[in-house]
Amino acid sequence: MTMLEVAAVPDPSGLIQDAAGMPRCFWQPSMPDYHDNEWGRPVVDDRRLYEKICLEGFQAGMAWITILRKREAFREAFDDFDFERVARYGDQDVDRLMGNAAIVRNRAKIVSTINNARRALALAEETGSLSAWLWRHEPPASDRPTAVDLDYWNHNPTSAASAALSRALKKRGWTFVGPTTMYAFMQAVGMVNDHMTGCVCQPAIEAARAAFKRPA
Repeated sequence: MTMLEVAAVPDPSGLIQDAAGMPRCFWQPSMPDYHDNEWGRPVVDDRRLYEKICLEGFQAGMAWITILRKREAFREAFDDFDFERVARYGDQDVDRLMGNAAIVRNRAKIVSTINNARRALALAEETGSLSAWLWRHEPPASDRPTAVDLDYWNHNPTSAASAALSRALKKRGWTFVGPTTMYAFMQAVGMVNDHMTGCVCQPAIEAARAAFKRPA
């Protein structure tokens, strides 16, 4: 996740205390439900994975909270990110979306979302599911940091695994899938657990990842 809206600079641990005195990631107050119940939990549904990639692409150059606030509008505008439907969009749909003030009206990103729907459909038809192909790029445990603190957060916006995923997607014709965007995607869908060490959600996310059955 990049370009967060944070009220105050946290201490080096990257933790804050909530009203009950529990430690949470410094950005949790701006997006409490997303932090506690969604970010980092494994995602396997093809449509939701496609949605995550698209929204991370829309987020480039913006604060994630802006995209999160518009997510329901994006879902309505893009047929709930059913990539079989979005793959059939044409010029009239681009014009329709450019006229929708509830979403981010960036033509290149809208065109990219349609292009990526076609690429997602082709990949799912070729390999059986988008999920199975994407989860092959989960980084091994040996590549994960021993601790996630503010220094790690600020200086590691990409990884070898996200760069590899970016290259693989670009080779297949996907767009707006740079290494930084793909690392934010990996954080969001649970391929990595980047809750701050000591965050009350960190062990819960790790348990969810341990119990998660990776798609074959």
